[in-house]
This record gives sequence, structure tokens and C-alpha cells, in this order.
Amino acid sequence: MVSLRGGMSAKMATAPTAAKRKSQDDGAPQKKKQKKVREDDADLDVEAGLNRAFERMDGQLLADHIAKKTTRFGTDLSTVELSDLYISATVLKDTTSWQKPRTQENFPEFLEAFSENPEKLQQAPKALGSPHTILVAGAGQRAADLVRAVRTFQQKGNPVAKLFAKHFKLEEQVSFLKKTRTGIAVGTPQRLMDLIDDGALNITSLRRIVIDASHIDQKKRGITDMKETMMPLAKLLSRKELKEKYENAEKSLDLIFY
Repeated sequence: MVSLRGGMSAKMATAPTAAKRKSQDDGAPQKKKQKKVREDDADLDVEAGLNRAFERMDGQLLADHIAKKTTRFGTDLSTVELSDLYISATVLKDTTSWQKPRTQENFPEFLEAFSENPEKLQQAPKALGSPHTILVAGAGQRAADLVRAVRTFQQKGNPVAKLFAKHFKLEEQVSFLKKTRTGIAVGTPQRLMDLIDDGALNITSLRRIVIDASHIDQKKRGITDMKETMMPLAKLLSRKELKEKYENAEKSLDLIFY
């Protein structure tokens, strides 16, 4: 009996210590999480409408960021389905050398800086509805702003294609693409996928996809921060026909985050 009471007594004495240790262990990750939030907030320049964290992200950091966001929002997907959405760091262009703010005004200069033949940005491939550059924005209004920003590359007979839902019906965009040559297209993820599925948006001539990742709204949200934009973006970028172009040395496709 003494031995039993001793064992019980030792167990009771240990319990508070274990509980205290557990409390301390639980507290540690919370502190780290709070620190991370503060660091993220420091990157968010609401006045400029920018998340400056993307300025420091090389290919591997971008790949990790995309994977993390996809896992966070893709809770209804299986492990296999999530793995299909993975984008390798090797296909992501490193733009950390760019020193200027990633604003709407600087977009054309950035595009020239990370294009192998910037003089061709003003040209349109011969095939109808087959742009060499697609810019992906998180919302229709932001896409409209980017259209205005890149009109510097627009030439007669080579308009910038507006491929987003704001003020435009899918049928109108299908008709436009099937009868128009265009070098640069600006769209939102889901609408771009719908047009590719339709066959109106031809990716044969596509040489670069540029994601408008740095832009944030007044609620500090960018294209990767909302399920309704992040998941369509992940599905767009991981399409089989695009992945094949990423890995094609002869007709490579650059994946660039602005």
C-alpha cells in the first residue's frame, strides 16, 4: 500500500510539471507565429498597394510560397491533387535583381528587363488569339489598370487583349481572340482557363506568364492571399500544356512573379 501511495504521489507531483511544460511548449510556436505576422505586416505597404515580400523571393522561395498557399486553401483536395498543382522552383524566374518598386507604373520597364527580346514585346504572333505574353491579375479592376500600363507596347493591329470578367462577356472575348492578332493579354485566372478550354486563347506562341503578385488591395490581400484567386491561379499555372512548355528547351515558357 505504501508503494502504491508513493507511486500515486509521484504521479500527482509530476502532473503539474508536465502541464507547465506543455503550456510552455504550446507558447513557443505562438510567439514564433506572432513574430512572423509582424514581419509580414512590415512588408505590406497599403499606401503604395504593395506586398514587398515578393521583391526578395527567388525561385525556391516562390515555389515554397505557392505550395504553402495552395495547401492552405486546397483543403478539399487530396494529397495527389495537391501534388499535381506543385510548381517547381526551376521554372520560376528569379527577379530579385529588380530594384524598383513593383508598381503599376514600373510594370512596362520590368517586363522589358525580364524579356530576352524586349523589342518583340510590341509585335504580335501571326496566329490569331495567340499572345506571347499573358499578365495575370487578381481582379478585373486591377487587370484593367495593367491594360493601361502596358499599352505602351500596343501597335496598330496589335491591341492588348482584355481577358477578364469585368464589363466583358466570355462570348465577346472568344469572338475577339478568334479574329484578332494580339501580343499581350491581361486576364484573371479563371477567365484565362475558360478561354484556353474553349480553344479561343491559343498558347502556341506563349513565351511568358507574369503574375501580378505584389499588388494588394486596401484589405492587404493579393492574388495569392484569397482562395477565390489563389486556387484558380494554381490550377492555371499547373495545366499540363503549360508544364510541358516550361520544360521545353526549344520553346521555353518563363514564369515570372512581379
